[in-house]
Amino acid sequence: MPTRTHSTSAPTALRAAVLADSDTRWKWGALTARRLVSTDQSDNPQDIRLDGFLLRGRSTPTVRQLREVGVRADALREVTGAEFVRAVDRERYDVIVLSCVGGGVQAMLHGLSRAWATPAGSAGGRRPVVVTGYVGVVYEKLADGLLLRHGADVVLANSRYDADRFREVYRGVGAADDGVVECALPFLGGARYDAEARKGRRHPGGTVVFAVQPSVPDNREDRGYLLRRALEHARKHPDREVLVKLRSKPGEHTTHIEELPYQKLAARIDGGTPANFRLAYGNMGEVLDTADLLVTVSSTAALESLHRGVPTAILTDLGVREALGNHHFLGSGCLASWDQLDQGHLPEPDPEWLARQGVCADGSYITAFDAARARVAELAAAPALPPLTPYYSRTTAPGYLPRVLDRYGFRPDGTPRPGAPGADTAEAGALRRAVRSTVREAARGAYRHGVQRVAPVIRRMGEL
Repeated sequence: MPTRTHSTSAPTALRAAVLADSDTRWKWGALTARRLVSTDQSDNPQDIRLDGFLLRGRSTPTVRQLREVGVRADALREVTGAEFVRAVDRERYDVIVLSCVGGGVQAMLHGLSRAWATPAGSAGGRRPVVVTGYVGVVYEKLADGLLLRHGADVVLANSRYDADRFREVYRGVGAADDGVVECALPFLGGARYDAEARKGRRHPGGTVVFAVQPSVPDNREDRGYLLRRALEHARKHPDREVLVKLRSKPGEHTTHIEELPYQKLAARIDGGTPANFRLAYGNMGEVLDTADLLVTVSSTAALESLHRGVPTAILTDLGVREALGNHHFLGSGCLASWDQLDQGHLPEPDPEWLARQGVCADGSYITAFDAARARVAELAAAPALPPLTPYYSRTTAPGYLPRVLDRYGFRPDGTPRPGAPGADTAEAGALRRAVRSTVREAARGAYRHGVQRVAPVIRRMGEL
């Protein structure tokens, strides 16, 4: 990719900006930016300047969550949608990665389009390349999520299977599909699984990792059942370590809201837990370094595990259902129940399924981003790019788009809504900004308290 230069200075590192609204999306966005922009794929590339923006909301990551993710930026700050749009002017960055939920992506596309607008009749101008995509397995709201992402220069698909589906959706509504580019998840990697190398450990039967999910399943009975089965597996196999990999601590949010944390369910277990059973946090890559079997309902961690060659089981105990997301793994060869795992069964993945899903267990991962990197480089080298033109507009979705934009502080024309957080101009007084910031933080705290504490209680009372 060409380096942007200025007439009075030497070439500088390429600049990328990432907007993320949760810890997992920050991880995906930052790693994606590095793979697309940098030719140095090390942990600390020197040929890229990476600025991070965390979209203020219910799942804004905490310091602990960011530390656990382990992906650093040269600068990182929390912003509203309007503040982000103001911060990323046409000349400041080479690439912008929007790593948010679909509504957030759509709002930023309209906000940036308006902010970067050129005079009437102009064909466009120099601006950053805008990239978006999905943080993992796409098993629900396919059309909704994709159409909310339409309008970015590049929409990344994590597999051949996804790329085909994405193009089909865009063609189905008559929207351009040339922005869809196949790649892979940016956080796959790590050492290949070697069972022989792990002999002689404290637990000769190996380590079983149960990767939980914040919202799947979504009720106390099913979550309690899965936790009990993991406990029973530990009791039946005292030579094994059973590790429950948690996503967040109580009170924290990740991509999805977790109303019934496994930590609280485990604390209520009569008689406690066996010595070979434990709850754990930490980076998933580091956890997989010790895993001999990964068990989950439908977590993206399964793809990380399969990429390394770690035996992987997708649970069928609660059925194979779209609501659980495990239907995505039909044909994988990985579907299994706790009963089968208790009896020693180790699933064998289907190689063709792995290839279609972007799991590069054959060693081809090193080239998985070549096409996307080439596309971004081509666009970045162009003297001008056309305006961002999302499929959703006031013509195609007059009853839907305004609500989406309003949720993120924008009016239907893409301009910041007066009075929305971050919509003040640079001339606003310091006192006014300070007062608004204080009120905003108080409101945010009250909102989080309502979401995390009050709402679950009301829902449970309604079930009585």
